[in-house]
Amino acid sequence: MPPPTAARLGLGLAALGRPAYINLGRQDALPADRSVAAMREATWRVLDAAHEAGIRWVDAARSYGRAEEFLAGWLADRGHRDVTVSSKWGYAYVGGWRLDAPVHEVKEHSLARFRAQWAETRALLGDRVAVYQVHSLTADSPLFTDRALLDALATLADRGVRLGFSTSGPHQADTVRRALEVSVSGRRLFAAVQSTWNVLEPSVGPALAEAHREGLHVLVKEALANGRLAVDPPAEVVALGRRWEAGPDAVALAAALAQPWADTVLLGPASVPQLRANLAAVRVPLAADELAGLAVYPARYWADRGALTWA
Repeated sequence: MPPPTAARLGLGLAALGRPAYINLGRQDALPADRSVAAMREATWRVLDAAHEAGIRWVDAARSYGRAEEFLAGWLADRGHRDVTVSSKWGYAYVGGWRLDAPVHEVKEHSLARFRAQWAETRALLGDRVAVYQVHSLTADSPLFTDRALLDALATLADRGVRLGFSTSGPHQADTVRRALEVSVSGRRLFAAVQSTWNVLEPSVGPALAEAHREGLHVLVKEALANGRLAVDPPAEVVALGRRWEAGPDAVALAAALAQPWADTVLLGPASVPQLRANLAAVRVPLAADELAGLAVYPARYWADRGALTWA
């Protein structure tokens, strides 16, 4: 496998499109003023730096606050036509632009939610959306048995939009494998999958390898474990960082880039300095299994993630 480059990296906007999120290390990186204008400016700065560094994939979602709006404005202002845009439907942002909202997002995999959110995404981003993903699909989602919803998704695919799905939780592998079997009129529905994979929670890896072999574009999200691997990294990660003169964030991202099935590894920086630190991952050569000993039980990992505070 050739050495990784920025072309295999993507920029995720989860940490930039709304005032509150669960990523550790985000609070001090963002403007003290979490107004819409300040967050838009911060997002544009990161987008500019990412594009200058060679990143050409940007990932958003309807539930990322105003991420699609910020991205649409940046694309229109800068005129870039070389950026692949992916977004997601299924969660709705209900946080009201408050840090202390009791609920920040609500999930619903229904035909009505898909139609409403696709219309919202389309109104903002027009024909720029290349991949539209079901947000946080699970193996027990009603989507799998909702024929009207599956037909509507297939119609969107017929119009040239690639369909994908993201996964979360301790049973991601089951979801990936079930989704690989979904077809409409004899054609596989999904062309991309975005899953959480990192050195603490690599359990979905074999299923993602299967998806890659089947021709799906595999995106890795949360490679830093929502900032935990950057803020409180294991000693093994710190030691490798010292060896390669890189931060623990770069080492954790390099581990994701080392997976031969990972087509795009998403970064989630909240500032340009965080982005630049992340970019060092392309010069950290790791074997695919070099940090395999750090894995924890999936149930424990997801319980810890679930305890993170929105701030």
